[in-house]
Amino acid sequence: MVTERDWAQFHTPRNLAQSISIEAGELLECFQWDVDPAQGRVADELADVVTYCYLLADRMGVDVDELVAEKLARTEEKYPVDRAKGVNTKYDQL
Repeated sequence: MVTERDWAQFHTPRNLAQSISIEAGELLECFQWDVDPAQGRVADELADVVTYCYLLADRMGVDVDELVAEKLARTEEKYPVDRAKGVNTKYDQL
């Protein structure tokens, strides 16, 4: 879609990061006044957020699967099961 429309020229890392934030705001807006918003609307906004995340990762030359796996590994270290299970305390206060 991006290639066939020649949109990559507009997809600087800065623009993509801004777009992620904007679309995340639109996702949050779904829940602003409705605790149970229309699933289709939420899905559309979530798709926009994820799409821009993938576009930014591609632009930055980052493998998304690798990025997520590395982050999850760091999170596991910060929140060991024996201290973090069932609590929402920040890692530095466990």
